Amino acid sequence: MKKSIVVLLHVGFWGCYLVLILVMLGMLYGREGQVDESRLENAFQIMLFFAVVPSAISFYSFYFLLFPRYLQHKKTVLSIVYGILISLGSAIIGYAILSTTVGANCGYEDDDISLIGVVLFMSFITLICGIIALVIQGFITWFGEIKLKEMLKQKNHEMELALVKSQLDPHFLFNTINNIDILILKNATEASNYLNKLSDIMRFMLFETKADTILLSKELEYIEKYIELQKIRTANLTYVNFQVTGIPANKTIAPMVFIPFIENAFKHTTNKKLENAITINIFIENETISLVCENKFNPSAQRKQENNGLGNDLIQKRLLLIYPEKHTLRVEKENGIYKVSLTIYHG
Repeated sequence: MKKSIVVLLHVGFWGCYLVLILVMLGMLYGREGQVDESRLENAFQIMLFFAVVPSAISFYSFYFLLFPRYLQHKKTVLSIVYGILISLGSAIIGYAILSTTVGANCGYEDDDISLIGVVLFMSFITLICGIIALVIQGFITWFGEIKLKEMLKQKNHEMELALVKSQLDPHFLFNTINNIDILILKNATEASNYLNKLSDIMRFMLFETKADTILLSKELEYIEKYIELQKIRTANLTYVNFQVTGIPANKTIAPMVFIPFIENAFKHTTNKKLENAITINIFIENETISLVCENKFNPSAQRKQENNGLGNDLIQKRLLLIYPEKHTLRVEKENGIYKVSLTIYHG
């Protein structure tokens, strides 16, 4: 909690406390009509040493000592015992100062006022102030713990998002390198072309993903090169159908938003001989950018593969963090087709 708010809480409490004391003194002496200066001076001394000083001692003893050392560590019995002792001690200190300045009877002409009665009454007041101090300190500590948990949660999300953004499937990397190695013997020029694509992907992963947003055109280039490298693994020319509808122009997007869904489509498509086994469509409109990704899968093999790749929970967490209330995500699984529809709103 900000120091200014903490100070405001303290000032607010003491302001209300002093106003209450002044009102009570006004009611007490107001009945007597005109009050001379000596009695008025005594009244302020009584207010200071009877109510303010002992209460301040008790308040800050509870605030700085009792709460952090005992109550916060759930030492309830010790908290009660020390709380009573602090209240009594504060009252005795206040009464000692009061008796030396005003008199043992605290300024009253009634000699029946006993020391024990005054100290007990003062102890009650100081105890109330101490309890209020515990409430204030407890509230500040509770609020601080909430903020700390939020901060830790945010840091955890940031670490998770960093994992998402820096994720490069090792199987994809190893398979691509092996395929390029085999292709070198058959067609060195084409192998060099694919190697450059892989280099561009690595460069993109290392540098472009550090920013919060990138140009949509760069994200599309990354996706296109990723798909081209995936297509090395099959001779089926109709294995993947990738289309972009609309003009990227100067539109921006968070890096690596679409690629996790595309990666999962390739991981869960086991039969590379199927026509249009994977269909990827990106629609660019004035206020929205949409991805529709479909892949055919074997329902019997799906259960075994669900643990592979990046989890949907992480992907959804990232979307909720970077596009809160500005995206819609729908996942459908029916008749051997897995379909992801993601729309991001820029309006």
